[in-house]
Amino acid sequence: MTTTLELIPGQLTLDALRQIRHGDVRLSLHADAHAAIARSAAVVQAAAAGDDPVYGVNTGFGKLASKRINKDELAALQRNLIRSHCVGVGAPLAPPVVRLMLATKAASLARGFSGVRPVVVQALLDAFNAGLVPYVPAQGSVGASGDLAPLSHMTLALMGEGEMLVDGQRRPAGPELARAGIAPLVLEAKEGLALINGTQTSTALALEGLLRFETVYASAIVTGALSLDAARGSDGPFDPRIHEVRGQPGQIEAAAAYRALLVGSAIRQSHREGDDRVQDPYCLRCQPQVMGACLDQARYVRDVLLREANAVTDNPLVFAGEDGRSAMISGGNFHAEPVALAADALACAIAEVGAIAERRIAMLIDTGVSRLPPFLTANAGLNSGFMIAHVTAAALASENKSLAHPASVDSLPTSANQEDHVSMATFGARRLGPMLDNTGHIVAIELLAAGQGIEFLRPLRSSDTLEAVHALLRHHCPPMPDDHYLAPDIERAAALVQAGELATLLNKRTAMVLLD
Repeated sequence: MTTTLELIPGQLTLDALRQIRHGDVRLSLHADAHAAIARSAAVVQAAAAGDDPVYGVNTGFGKLASKRINKDELAALQRNLIRSHCVGVGAPLAPPVVRLMLATKAASLARGFSGVRPVVVQALLDAFNAGLVPYVPAQGSVGASGDLAPLSHMTLALMGEGEMLVDGQRRPAGPELARAGIAPLVLEAKEGLALINGTQTSTALALEGLLRFETVYASAIVTGALSLDAARGSDGPFDPRIHEVRGQPGQIEAAAAYRALLVGSAIRQSHREGDDRVQDPYCLRCQPQVMGACLDQARYVRDVLLREANAVTDNPLVFAGEDGRSAMISGGNFHAEPVALAADALACAIAEVGAIAERRIAMLIDTGVSRLPPFLTANAGLNSGFMIAHVTAAALASENKSLAHPASVDSLPTSANQEDHVSMATFGARRLGPMLDNTGHIVAIELLAAGQGIEFLRPLRSSDTLEAVHALLRHHCPPMPDDHYLAPDIERAAALVQAGELATLLNKRTAMVLLD
């Protein structure tokens, strides 16, 4: 049975956003929101009936803001705005992203500072609750003046003129609305502008990246611990005293997670004496420092995106005074610089998680460092083992380095230099998805390599937790005593990483809390 999630404007939580992303809830609006929505709509309606020029109500847009629009053309102005701004290209945004767009736009308008009628907010909620997914091309926004093109495609679908995504196919929106029993949205003064000004697309893409990162990150903690045991590394670098004297919170928590994963390992006990190695490579002993820093970065991103998901980001904003004094003020909350910088920070963390995992794969196949058979195969030469699987990991890690280049430092002026500095947040957030695909595959290759390394240490056993990881791997992917078709194993291991099965084991066996 689908539960109902009540939207309280300004109070969306990360857990609520997770539920919205999955689409396993119905949305309703808290009763207290209706009065604020009505007050701000009344201010806009009064401005539309008046003679003073008000941007977005009775003027053109952007560079055309000095053009006055006749009162009998104000509804046409909003329709034309949406139609003209539907210029997106590329593949459609995934349904989880569009669901987040619908919900966060509704929550933003419901704050009562945008001047839209209640029917506009309800249209967004009705589309979400009916499971409708507007067809929104992914490319075409620079992350300033709002995510104009993608939000216009979303709005045009609600108007019955655009398209919906149905089972992966484009379908005319009008019939889909009719099947759901939803009347097409008819826009009035300022409402089109309120719907397409705002950062809901870039924020939704960044949230999608953050929530996916949570799973890939936890998986990488687990595979890193498995690699440590496979290489018979030392657990000394995870001693809590080391991390406490530095004081970085993510590092302290990461080290504790590694200790919990490794506790009781007979492999570790087997080489406490008689091992002539003094120190492990950085990819093993510096895992708390690297992964902890990435965790701290992700938590900074979480805080920024939670604020933005609850924000009012259209323009102009309506301040409806209960004493009769009201104001409509033009500003720049649609500029997505906070999202852009947060997305860049998360991109660096994603790249680093993959980069250090790739180094662990390289370490495991290097017999001079790992003291395991060359390329993790007993009959090297006849067999190549994990030689080229590592090449794939290296290719993906290198690709992530290029994708991690900060998007926020680029700006191309638009709208005849009226909008002369833009954030590029939408691309900055959109590129997180391909980066997570890359890092997920790197971690999957590490899982396979570390699992193979454990095979060479039998009959010694790792910790109970890591043996459970190894058993899960072997349930889906066989060992590789001789070369076999490896690509399907990589995909199956990647599914384990992305689906969260390794993350679930981490959560059960450690006290580590990632983003909540």
